[in-house]
Amino acid sequence: MCDARRGRVGRKSPQISTREPIIQEPEPFEPEATRREAGSGESTRANRGWWDRNADEYQVEHGTFLGDDRFVWGPEGLDEIEAELLGPMEELAGKDVLEIGAGAAQCSRWLAAQGARPVALDLSHRQLQHALRIGAKGVGLVEADAGALPFADASFDLACSAYGALPFVADPVKVLREVHRVLRPGGRFVFSVTHPIRWAFPDEPGPEGLTVASSYFDRTPYVEQDDEGNAVYVEHHRTVGDRVRDVVAGGFRLVDLVEPQWPAWNTQEWGGWSPLRGNLIPGSAIFVCERS
Repeated sequence: MCDARRGRVGRKSPQISTREPIIQEPEPFEPEATRREAGSGESTRANRGWWDRNADEYQVEHGTFLGDDRFVWGPEGLDEIEAELLGPMEELAGKDVLEIGAGAAQCSRWLAAQGARPVALDLSHRQLQHALRIGAKGVGLVEADAGALPFADASFDLACSAYGALPFVADPVKVLREVHRVLRPGGRFVFSVTHPIRWAFPDEPGPEGLTVASSYFDRTPYVEQDDEGNAVYVEHHRTVGDRVRDVVAGGFRLVDLVEPQWPAWNTQEWGGWSPLRGNLIPGSAIFVCERS
């Protein structure tokens, strides 16, 4: 699962062979946060580099919440074992499943435990090293761009993405069309992203995060850049309507749009997500799509 940072928060690669332990200390660096245009190439380069540099810190900070083999759709803690957005658990056995933006493959590991045949794909080499560190038995690991999936047509029964890829790409329709291509007819794709309404509010967990500070309709990407103006992290905003149109343009039928409520048991803060905000405004949006 990816970590939205706004205000704080190809090809198949050669075989990943290292099982080196964490931690790698990141170089001290404070990027400049801004809103500006960022195309597909710049977004990909920036986000691959960011996740490679910050994968260790991310797994340390969020690894306990995510678990080693748990399928969590977002910071609210909605679990696939309860939601069954991919379908009934008992029907997962024997299914070929693609996880996009898999990180350390926690969701894929859970799918494998249900008898599925998952492939965990991520842009970040370092994130996939964490997948190996935890253990990848029964899970295929592939390092590739979600906009150029290295699989044959109709290779998978299901696809999923928990905060992976879609928030970080300049052309989400390209990704959706690629997922559509590799799914078999009737296949389901479920993906979660930061709820679009959050872009109108400061990304703060306290009361200061409850006042509208910018236009919901401003699609200008959030960019963190170095001293020379090179992007080191990019996140792209789409309105709810944009996301729905993207799903349709990608060839899918939208089956459901899930907005998880914040549960009473979850007392943690995760970037701009918190019990205070979660009880008042949605934090995640989960799109359940089917291929015709």
